[in-house]
Formats: sequence, structure tokens, C-alpha cells
Amino acid sequence: MLGYYLRLAMSSLRRSPGLTALMIAAVALGIAVCVTSLTVYQGLSGNPIPWKNDLLHAVTIDNWDPQFPARERHPDQPPTQLAWRDAVALLESDIPVRSVVMFKTAGVLATGTAGARPQRALTRVTSADFFAMFDVPFRFGAGWTAAADQGPEPVIVLASAMNERLFGGANSVGRTLRWNDMEFRVVGVLDEWRPLPKFYDLNNGALQEPEEAYIPWGWGLAAELPSAGSWNCWKPEPLASFRDFVQSECVWLQVWVELADAGARQRMQSLLDTYARDQQRAGRLPRPLNNRLTPVDRWLADNDVVGSDDRVLVGLAFAFLAVCLLNTVGLLLARFQRGAVTTGVRRALGASRRQICLQHLTEAGLVCAAGAALGLALAGLLLWGLRLLYATQDGTRDGIQALAHVAPGSITTALALAVLATLVAGLYPSWRIGRSAPAACLQGRPMGFRHTGRRFVP
Repeated sequence: MLGYYLRLAMSSLRRSPGLTALMIAAVALGIAVCVTSLTVYQGLSGNPIPWKNDLLHAVTIDNWDPQFPARERHPDQPPTQLAWRDAVALLESDIPVRSVVMFKTAGVLATGTAGARPQRALTRVTSADFFAMFDVPFRFGAGWTAAADQGPEPVIVLASAMNERLFGGANSVGRTLRWNDMEFRVVGVLDEWRPLPKFYDLNNGALQEPEEAYIPWGWGLAAELPSAGSWNCWKPEPLASFRDFVQSECVWLQVWVELADAGARQRMQSLLDTYARDQQRAGRLPRPLNNRLTPVDRWLADNDVVGSDDRVLVGLAFAFLAVCLLNTVGLLLARFQRGAVTTGVRRALGASRRQICLQHLTEAGLVCAAGAALGLALAGLLLWGLRLLYATQDGTRDGIQALAHVAPGSITTALALAVLATLVAGLYPSWRIGRSAPAACLQGRPMGFRHTGRRFVP
């Protein structure tokens, strides 16, 4: 029976190709806008590491100006980063399973090979637990040990794309290169790893790509490396040298801890509070105690990774889809009315109201399925346009480019919207034609209308 309905629907659609194209275009445009907005929104709102959400915690301490909060939009929250002295003190705790203190700097990598061009590389200066804490995958080699942080040892880990540019993608473990005129030995090469949002450091944007190189934490002080990320100061202090900066109240370091259970979290919170009280007695931390251990999902929310504007845009996309479907309902009503005589013949020959309704619902389903296929193609074009819009000058990708692609979830979304469109746009016109009397259809009267002698009225 379904095959028969499909043949009838195809025959009906071919009789008025212009109206058919208009309906398909309306559905396609609505679905394309929804798929595009949902693809980006879901990428932004997702937790990149949900399996460790309850274990990983961002550490924050409120060392800010007693007169003004650190964050205008969230005045109850402390700064998102820590000062050097606070970060180093917390790194010494044995409560966490792992602890990471880090910041971003810039460097230039060169292999010394004839003809090879030096490569500018954003570099993360981090402690050894970074890779294990955040489940960073390796293609070759591994990270360094805690002893390498203390040395510091001249070892480096490369991102996959940087290893491709420097060594053609070969196993470069054991090779030496120069980073900012210092010689480093490659100990590991990452596999593809692109956590979006970039939860572990949101200070320069949630959609930034991970760094292209990683070096031990100890090099920050040993080489007096400047921060290439966000840093903020509130207190008038002398900052004539790197040592002044390190000893200041400026916040510029990210600190994360991995806590095994609720008990460890309580002990770590107690340690934070005790440390803050000691610092207050020493004349620091003038604000009331506000030390936090924030899990990943809460951290993303507190930092407005998905803001109200993003939610409004998704709502507007669905509102646009609703308008497109309402137009499709009207077009389907007009279309079914044009075929009312054929419907009357089928009713006169014994077709039930249910069969008439299913036949026309099948026709609506074909229109919406074609609209979904075209809408998915249009969504692909829109996302491709976003990728071009956010393309970087050096050919690398930023976060929006990684999000802006037709993923399997986009296909599922398009199929779900096609089913929704079929039900919303097709049910009422199909039900309306299905309940029409055979005689009315044969006379060409509009569905559900009666004739008064002069005109048709409801």
C-alpha cells in the first residue's frame, strides 16, 4: 500500500512542479537555518571531557581589589586565573591525584634542516600532569616526568599539525629542534586532539585551538617567558622586570586539580580556605574568602561559553522554521484542493477517509523529505561559508572552523526536523481533505465548505 501511495504522491507532485519546488524550498530553508545554528550551538554547549567532569576542578582564589569585583558580569565570582605565588603554593599539595599549573606563551620552532622554514608556535608552559589529567592522546612517544619540570629539562611535545609541518608527520621522538634559540628534544607527538570548547583555558576565547607545542613548567621562570594569554592586574605595583611580575598580584596562570572523590574535594577546599586565611594574616587577599573548586560543566557555564545570545539565535532559527512550515501548510491546502476531484473519485470508488488521509500525508512526507535533503545541503554550504569567514591567514584552523562542519549529528537533526515538518505541515491538510464528502470533492468544492447558491462558505 505504501508503494501505491508513493506512486500517487509522485504523480501528483509532477503535475505542478512550480508549487512543489516552492514547498520544498520553504522546508529546506527552515531546516538549513536550524541545522546550522544547532550544529554550532551543540559544539559550544557540549562538555569536551564528560567522563571526568566530576574529577576535574578549576581552582580559583579571590585576590582582587577590595573595592571592585574581578568580573563585572559575575561580581560574586573570583578571577578565573591565579597569581604566581598562589599557583606555586597549591602545586605542592598532595591531595589531588594530579595537579596542573600552566600558561600560554609564544615561540618560534626551527629544525635546522636546510630549506626548512621556522614555524611560529603558540606554546603551553605546563606541568607534567597536563597530558594524563586531560586524557591527551599521543601518536608517538609520551609526555615528560615531574622531574623534568624541576630541572627544567629541555624537552618538548609537539601537536600533530606542527609535527607535520616540521617533520612531514614522521616519528620525530628523539629529534632536536630549536625553540626561541634554545635547543629542545622531542619526547612526544600528540594525536589529533581538539577539545572544544577549550575548557582548560577560556581566557582568550572558548573556540581557540590547542597550542602547537608544550614545554615543562620550570621553563617559565628559568627563561622568564612572557605570557601570550590574558593577564590582569589591579594593584599599583612596580612591574619593571619579570621577577616583579611574578611577585605581583597580577593573575595570569590557570590551575586545575584532579580529585578522586568527594572527600578529596572537601580536603582540597579546606586547604584553599586555610591558605587564604594565612595570606590574609600576612596582608594579602583583602576580599572575603571566595575560593572555589569548579567542575568542568559548571566552569563552562560560569564563563558564559554559551551565552543568552546563542540561545536566542537558536530560538529564532526554530521560529523561522515555524514560519516556513506555516507557509507550507497553506501551499499544501491549496495543492490538495486542486486535486479534490481525483480525491472524490477515489472516495466514490470505496477509499476510506483514513486511506485518503494517509495518501496525502505520504505526499507531504515526500515534500518534507526532499526539503530535508536540500536543507542539509544548504546547511553544508552555510557551514562552509562560516569556515571561509573564520579562515586564518596562515592556513590553520580556529575553533569555529572545527565546529562548522556537517557531522553525523547534523544528519540526525535534519532527519528529525523532516519528521517534525511532515507532522506539522502535513497532518492538518491531510486530515482536512480526508474528511471531505465525496460529492463535494467531485463538484470541486473547497474542503469543508458548503455552497449557499451564490458562493462557498465554511
